[in-house]
Amino acid sequence: MNIHPTAVIDPEAQVHASTTVGPYAVIEKGVVIGPDCVVCPHAVVTGLTTIGARNTIGSFTNIGGPPQDLKYNNEPTRLVIGDDNQIREYVSIHRGTPGGHGVTTVGSGNLLMAYTHIAHDCVVGDHVIMANAATLGGHVEVADRVIIGGLTAVHQFVRIGEYAYIGGMSGLSKDVPPYVIMAGIRNQMRVTGINRIGLRRSGFTADDIKKLGQAYKIIFRSPELLLQEALAKTLAEIPDCEPVAKLVNFFATSKRGAVRMAGDDEE
Repeated sequence: MNIHPTAVIDPEAQVHASTTVGPYAVIEKGVVIGPDCVVCPHAVVTGLTTIGARNTIGSFTNIGGPPQDLKYNNEPTRLVIGDDNQIREYVSIHRGTPGGHGVTTVGSGNLLMAYTHIAHDCVVGDHVIMANAATLGGHVEVADRVIIGGLTAVHQFVRIGEYAYIGGMSGLSKDVPPYVIMAGIRNQMRVTGINRIGLRRSGFTADDIKKLGQAYKIIFRSPELLLQEALAKTLAEIPDCEPVAKLVNFFATSKRGAVRMAGDDEE
């Protein structure tokens, strides 16, 4: 185990022998860190936090800190982080709350750039990119392969669907459907098209991307249709397409209401 002599590791913490811990890092009781991780100088890992394999924990991060919730009373809640994440400098990720999931979850293969924040009870999927100073409020759900631009704030309980692309300096108060490009703040949130480049890079077929484009025109570019009418028309005209069905289902299951306002197309 490569541990710098100035690092402070609680005897009851579990750190794999292959993990490197840098100068002045602090790893507290209850922490479990898997193989081949790097804990950079001055990082703090605390609470009931479990971290998988091959993660990089950047300098001055605070991983597993108590939730910013006035009702929290030091209950034993958890943070679980998967494998192969890059967690850059000054990132903060908080544990769950008893009133939420009791656990905050971060998947695998994510890039969390400097100063990003993941609040209590969030669920973050795999291969998510959060650019510098992007912030998630409590109970936010971020699906796989979402990109969130820098200085973006996401309101508590918001859901962001898979493969969505969020422009920088946005403020999300409603759910963001999967597969779309979106930017804006609160009542100015606008969807400007399907994330075609991201979908192509992720191996979506040309036919599925074309059908998602057709669905976009029906759902977002048909102001004469009520939402339920638009969803029904989408399924009737574009049957047997799994991504389209997921897009429709996202709207149907949204509790906060999903963004439907369209802006100037980027397509």
